[in-house]
Amino acid sequence: MPASLLERFRQAYRDLDLFPLLSAQQIEDFRVDYGQDTLARLEQAIDDADQDGKLIFSGHRGCGKSTLLARFGREMMQQGYFVVFFSIAEMVEMSAVDHINILYAIAVQLLSKATERQVPIPPKEKDAILTWLATTRTETTSRSLTGEAGIGGDILKLVTAKLKTESTFREEIKRTYERRISELVEKVETIAKCVRDATKKEVLVIIDDLDKLDLKLVEEIYKKNINALFQPKIRIVFTIPIAVIRDIELRTILQTASGSPIQQMEVVKFFSRENRHRSGAVPEESKVRLLLEVLQRRIESDLIEPDTAHELILSSGGVMRELVRIARACCSQCLLLLRREPERTEIKITDEILELALRDLRNDFAASLGTSRYQILATTYHHGEPEEVNDPEFLLLLHGLYVLEYRNGDLWYDVHPMLLELLKRRNLIETESEQDG
Repeated sequence: MPASLLERFRQAYRDLDLFPLLSAQQIEDFRVDYGQDTLARLEQAIDDADQDGKLIFSGHRGCGKSTLLARFGREMMQQGYFVVFFSIAEMVEMSAVDHINILYAIAVQLLSKATERQVPIPPKEKDAILTWLATTRTETTSRSLTGEAGIGGDILKLVTAKLKTESTFREEIKRTYERRISELVEKVETIAKCVRDATKKEVLVIIDDLDKLDLKLVEEIYKKNINALFQPKIRIVFTIPIAVIRDIELRTILQTASGSPIQQMEVVKFFSRENRHRSGAVPEESKVRLLLEVLQRRIESDLIEPDTAHELILSSGGVMRELVRIARACCSQCLLLLRREPERTEIKITDEILELALRDLRNDFAASLGTSRYQILATTYHHGEPEEVNDPEFLLLLHGLYVLEYRNGDLWYDVHPMLLELLKRRNLIETESEQDG
């Protein structure tokens, strides 16, 4: 029996939640070749790096970094590296991330992946590492988690769970190692050496989702504790928010500490800087087709009008996550209509549905805007850049995707297309008819 219209939209809604693509099945079903140039640059940078090389990877939230990094990890494994890819968000509550629990998470993940892949680490050395992981030592307490795990218990799973959910455990880890960073680094290197000796492969650690941290936390981690974070003599890829690399001091610290340029993933650029607001400007067709393929992998073609799909793509500003977020909101609007009028069989995503979805998403953006932020957006719209790129307010807008960064020869910025209606209502930019006149 053919699936009902309701179920088809439900499936599209579910498929639009599949980011990043991590499993083999997800990749087979939904992968679109995207970011090939960025992927090549990452591979080259790792091959050029020393054994203890560090790489900083940046880009807008939602531009596809996680999917690309997962693919990068798989390809580096094929090239002979022992790759450990993990999300810091799955290891530590994001508001509690610091340089100490990042290093601790690296140790836990290294040993977890070695165990999962049955790397033959000598039992004596592995037992010593597990004992170390299971024990915290502070001025006021010394305890072992072995008892909690029970006989034959999985220390790694217990430690991972506690690191994620228990603030008291994270605080113990912090107090234990904040003055003994070298001991923590030594353990990371010990595990890496065991893996290297057993597999004859170089270790590569890729840490995702650090770019989603609050900007103040990023400064604390990367500016004040960069030396500790970069101590382990293994290759590590760190992610960082695009907004913070506008800070000259922090950018200099990162590039000096890593010894290599910051790698950046660009969003899809439909227009040149000169044509970005020109009435009748034609977007670059190859870029539109790329994002159209992303949609077609998730929404059956008869569920969306072709012209609406085109407009939806342009409304994303070229940010992959925004494309998916808008399409998902459209599916939600269709599902709502079907619940109200279940007998209808002709419902699909039209311009009207798209506008309803954009209205709700636009209102979410508007909730955090005030007069001064509207002015920054207007200036950026008109000039392709703000008055001051290091203005903390501009950086917040960049971090929150209110402003998007583009590159084509030079660096420039534009307002998220979804927000243009808000600027028009405040008479901060002209309407198309006014421009034509």
